[in-house]
Amino acid sequence: MNPVVEVRHLTKTYGKIDAVKDVSFKLEEGKIYGLLGRNGAGKTTIMHMLTAQLFATSGELKVFGQAPYENEEVLRRLCFIKESQRYPDIFRIVDVLESAASFFPNWDRAYAYALVEDFRLPLDRWMKKLSRGMLSAVGVIIGLASRAPLTFFDEPYLGLDAVTRALFYDRLREDYTEHPRTIVLSTHLIDEVSPLLEHVLVIRDGRLIVDEDADNLRGRAVTVMGPAAGVEAFATGKEVMDRQAFGGMLTMTVMAPGGEAVRRQAKELGLELSPVSLQQLIVRLTESPTPAKAVKTL
Repeated sequence: MNPVVEVRHLTKTYGKIDAVKDVSFKLEEGKIYGLLGRNGAGKTTIMHMLTAQLFATSGELKVFGQAPYENEEVLRRLCFIKESQRYPDIFRIVDVLESAASFFPNWDRAYAYALVEDFRLPLDRWMKKLSRGMLSAVGVIIGLASRAPLTFFDEPYLGLDAVTRALFYDRLREDYTEHPRTIVLSTHLIDEVSPLLEHVLVIRDGRLIVDEDADNLRGRAVTVMGPAAGVEAFATGKEVMDRQAFGGMLTMTVMAPGGEAVRRQAKELGLELSPVSLQQLIVRLTESPTPAKAVKTL
């Protein structure tokens, strides 16, 4: 099966600044990806290049086996929803929905209006009069109802409250199950989207440092706490991501796959062991001055 996206040695330079540095990865058909990292890491720049809104400085990228630039066949199969999405001032919500069919061949009008009911949006409200939350809701409705084979959500739901974000995740899960496609979620709300993710890409300072199936990545790290000598012994031979001392006690986060052997070692040393969530792992990988070696890169 050919990948939906194939990127090789992709670089984007602004003057002397490399926003994206020699990045390579593939996106497969019918998966939900998390594109994660800190602000300014290069995530949005990568998505802009994949959707033909920016030219790469060097490297190769293919979307559906073709270069996306000025390629209508490719672009009609994409949907890119972002936090700063703009709409014509003369449009109401209903106008945005009615015009979407001309952009997205798989547009499901009935589903879009069902989502409007779910999100309790006023169809006749002018787009320029919408609150940030309502604008976010319009964006996620378009992203879902487009049914585009490759859909990007770049932090479009930050204006939504927790209840409405949960509704979005539920609808995304349901619709993806019925209509599989490739979806990329770029977000800082990692714990919230973690159950949805099938594969994780992490960008740090423009470089890809993690390219791993989410199930393999979950539980890859553990936090151990106890007397300093015991924690140091436990950490021997393991990659240390974080350490904090409190008097004679020490807490360490280490790369160590969970399992009976690890639990037994911690118990024998009289230590407390706890799993590290995906969000905690990503935060520590991206905050470290010397980040852990990429879990898996191409």
